Amino acid sequence: MAVGVHGIRIEFINEKGSKRTATYLPEVAKEQGWDHIQTIDSLLRKGGYKAPITNEFRKTIKLTRYRSEKMTMSYTEYLAHRQHHHFQNGIGHPLPAYNHYS
Repeated sequence: MAVGVHGIRIEFINEKGSKRTATYLPEVAKEQGWDHIQTIDSLLRKGGYKAPITNEFRKTIKLTRYRSEKMTMSYTEYLAHRQHHHFQNGIGHPLPAYNHYS
């Protein structure tokens, strides 16, 4: 895993036996100056793990790497994209045309 390139999501079983998850976008670890272990430990705390973190426990987590991409668009572009996406998937209905008489 390259710090600053991949986002990571972890799944783990907390000290109470509940499944928990936590995630960081790729830039988080790099901005904080964390190495891999510091990043994992921070994610465990973010996910609510309160017990001491050992190497043995770190080996029990499920880690998924992912890539993300930042995009910007105006609100008008967002609405157009959202409306087009819903129609492509057969979801939703068109927004009604504005009628100042109704």
